[in-house]
Amino acid sequence: MEIIIKPPLGDWGLLKQECFEANMQLPKLGLVLFTFGNVSAVDRANGVFAIKPSGVPYEELKWEDIVIMDFDAKVVDGKMRPSSDTKTHALLYKTWDDIGGITHTHSTHAVAWAQAGMDIPIFGTTHADHTHQDIPCAPALSDEMIKGDYEHETGNQIFGIFEQKGLSHKEVEMVLLQNHGPFTWGKDAAKSVYNAAVLEEVAKMAMLTLQINPNTPRLKDSLRMKHYERKHGKDAYYGQGC
Repeated sequence: MEIIIKPPLGDWGLLKQECFEANMQLPKLGLVLFTFGNVSAVDRANGVFAIKPSGVPYEELKWEDIVIMDFDAKVVDGKMRPSSDTKTHALLYKTWDDIGGITHTHSTHAVAWAQAGMDIPIFGTTHADHTHQDIPCAPALSDEMIKGDYEHETGNQIFGIFEQKGLSHKEVEMVLLQNHGPFTWGKDAAKSVYNAAVLEEVAKMAMLTLQINPNTPRLKDSLRMKHYERKHGKDAYYGQGC
């Protein structure tokens, strides 16, 4: 019988546990290989977030290893070095004050679209159930951005593509970074992981669709909005409600 040791209430224990459990979903869902990913979870009341330590294999990760950061990407609690993507997470939390969790992976099909520098077109209702837009791919960072504060500028690149395309981060909770990979977010860490899994599956479906028929048209507007609104609109009727 497996014995589960619960973290103490103090010393950020519950926040660390939330972050740990979300991170451990990544290998279970097939979204990471080795150490290729990270999840963070925010505590808005205290102005901090928890994030996976850098380069720690998932099979060795413990909830105690999770690092607590402030929104300026400074360590508040933790003995290990935080994820190398910490500054991107920090900037997203600081700018979008209604998100509660962020996931970054290098999942195969999402990365393939990112490496191609292409938005993922909306071909079917699976995609429309989660967002009514193509999933955007932000362009590669400039040489100056790469040489500067790279991870911080990665966050700025995400904001830039959303502004350019007139997208809402509440309606499109996922993005690709050209030559890099996907970031997803949500109301909490678990939802951000869910969105990462959805993104990977949609990316796979879109790739297979174009292999079968390179001239496949996008989902027509009426069906696209029907599926999105029935799940996310003001008169949504998907699921069991509150």
